[in-house]
Amino acid sequence: MTIGKGPGRIAGAAFFVLVLAGCDGGISVERGNIDYEQFTAQQIFERGEYDLARRKPKLAAQSFAEVERLYPYSEFAKRAVIMQAFAHHQDKEYEESRAAAQRYIDFYPADEDAAYAQYLLALSYYDQIDEVGRDQGLTFRALQALREVIERYPESQYANSAMLKFDLAFDHLASKEMEIGRFYLKRDNFAAAVNRFRVVVEDFQTTSHTPEALHRLVESYLSLGLVNEARTAGAILGYNFRGTDWYEDSYKLLTGQGHTLEAAGDNWLREVYRQTVLGQWL
Repeated sequence: MTIGKGPGRIAGAAFFVLVLAGCDGGISVERGNIDYEQFTAQQIFERGEYDLARRKPKLAAQSFAEVERLYPYSEFAKRAVIMQAFAHHQDKEYEESRAAAQRYIDFYPADEDAAYAQYLLALSYYDQIDEVGRDQGLTFRALQALREVIERYPESQYANSAMLKFDLAFDHLASKEMEIGRFYLKRDNFAAAVNRFRVVVEDFQTTSHTPEALHRLVESYLSLGLVNEARTAGAILGYNFRGTDWYEDSYKLLTGQGHTLEAAGDNWLREVYRQTVLGQWL
């Protein structure tokens, strides 16, 4: 991530010596005492790179910000913006990383690093996604930002990674619905549980949670006495996920009560069956 070679390296090295002078004597140099105006854009930029190599992202971000402030029309200033986003992200300063990445996208939308800026912006949300029990607002924002990478920069080197993370974030949202559905199911609040499992089947059917959601619907509907809905959920499960333990559990549950696993009645699951099993979308 270095701009420039040759004589500038010597000037940059001189900056390092000045900043680090006195270390042998036990003197600590505070970054705030440095007069950045004494140095060129390349020297300050290289100081930022040096701090990144030392795993000091906060100090690196400060140097890159000074490049942008003191030399706003230089080539180094443009590069410094994206490097601020990277340094802030390394320091887990996600809001600051987003701000720098968005600034880069706004100022240099056609630049070759715009895709990376959008990817960093998405990561600033994605890397904050925590355990499923927390609020999922960040997950939705991560999905939106990752979609931007995929749709605006499909040929970039970041598109595949963005697609993978999109799928993982999508799966994360489904797992939240499943967690809440299980909570209601354990407390015999079957109607509320159905609502959560239905969201997974209708909105997150491509995730790994769909087989369990269908089985939990079988359990919930049988508990509510809605046999046709339970049979239809079992039929979908048997057609699409016959090799899973969830199908085996639903099969035993339904047949144990004398029911077959086939679409029956007129309900929302019958519509899902018509589309996913029969392929009748219109």
